[in-house]
Amino acid sequence: MPHTHLTLAHQKEFMDDSVLISTFLPIALAVIMFGLGLSLTVDDFRRTARTPRAVVVALALQILVLPVLAFGLILLFDLPPLLAVGVMLLAASPGGTTANLFSHLFRGDVALNITLTAVNSVLAAVTIPVITNFAIAYFDADGELGLQFGKIAQVIAIVLIPVAFGMLVRSRSLAFAERADRPVRIFSIVILVLVAVGALIGERSNVVGYLEQVGLVTGLFCLASLAIGYGAARLLKMGEPQSIAISMEIGIHNTTVALTVALSVLESTEVAIPAAVYSFLMYALATAFGYLVTGRTRAQVSS
Repeated sequence: MPHTHLTLAHQKEFMDDSVLISTFLPIALAVIMFGLGLSLTVDDFRRTARTPRAVVVALALQILVLPVLAFGLILLFDLPPLLAVGVMLLAASPGGTTANLFSHLFRGDVALNITLTAVNSVLAAVTIPVITNFAIAYFDADGELGLQFGKIAQVIAIVLIPVAFGMLVRSRSLAFAERADRPVRIFSIVILVLVAVGALIGERSNVVGYLEQVGLVTGLFCLASLAIGYGAARLLKMGEPQSIAISMEIGIHNTTVALTVALSVLESTEVAIPAAVYSFLMYALATAFGYLVTGRTRAQVSS
């Protein structure tokens, strides 16, 4: 399998030419995370006490199992270092509002999704730097990347602080939070599409090679995540709504976070490619998985 590689000069030129990436992308993600905060309350965190088993299972899968799964796929497909770091960064990224939407569409426990999203948004400020730094060191990308303390602080700033501010605003003005919900969701989708397309266009000369290398890896990662989430929950005798919620939460990642960290923090378009490819694949795969699971459930009920 040929390994395409992006030179540092090429990366730097792309970064210098892109105002979107260097300036507006972190701001856009902050707005998205602020919007996420507008949908959360302190009760969402308190709810963990009422559904501790479901929360613990989902978080264990998210924090422990998914990085191991991603690591195994990287070794199996022998990815080059920067793409390997990108896949690990993707695995470390939390679920988000898209997971909540898919859970709602397929009759999952949306309250559980909201709880998991709240907890995951806090944990991501720690798990993303830890897992990404591990990947940078293990795959020997130290000479090209670095996630030092200043950049870790940047991840915390663009992930955690806007969520907290959004929650504060909601506590002061529920009406504003409810009015802002739909516009922020639309904005989130638009930004995700623009950034994913932009990352692919920025690497258009290598995009076919990247798709060959990470298309199958990210597709398998998405399907395996969905299946593991659902299967583990059912194995532990959880109800269908909770199983679907956990499946969507760990199977649908907040790729805008991964793309922002790759492009504006690590300053690498190559690291962003797995998240860009995944961001398109996950919609089709999660939809197919949702129909498969709910169709099977309906068949069991009718038989």
